[in-house]
Amino acid sequence: GTTSLFAALDVATGKVIGQLKRRHRSVEFLQFLKAIDAAVPGEQDIHLIMDNYGTHKTQAVRAWLAANPRYHVHFTPTSASWLNLVERFFSQISEQWIKRSAHTSVAQLEQSIREYIDRHNEDPKPFVWHKSADTILASVARAASTII
Repeated sequence: GTTSLFAALDVATGKVIGQLKRRHRSVEFLQFLKAIDAAVPGEQDIHLIMDNYGTHKTQAVRAWLAANPRYHVHFTPTSASWLNLVERFFSQISEQWIKRSAHTSVAQLEQSIREYIDRHNEDPKPFVWHKSADTILASVARAASTII
């Protein structure tokens, strides 16, 4: 079996909102958006930085986002998922936790991931870019030029 971790990162605090789902469809993604909506104070705008996965672009998702104007969607360029800081969290949980432990079932893996997120959120720290904005933008420009 498999599981999908849907995660949102508060870039200011480092706190993560995470949900595990056995499937990765727009239905599950909408459930996750509603969980974010419940967790974030209503007066606060939410910027979603996402890859171009089809689940993020269905009619149902677009309609929900249109009905919830505090959400602002930003898609990363193809092959540039590294621009999304939540990818740092995915890398961290994979390298520091999942690859270093053995799980005999999907349920056990999911429980382990939940525990990791809970521990992470006890003392969250924001991820910090180590390169200047100019260096990052130059890298993005190089990536874009290979696509064109």
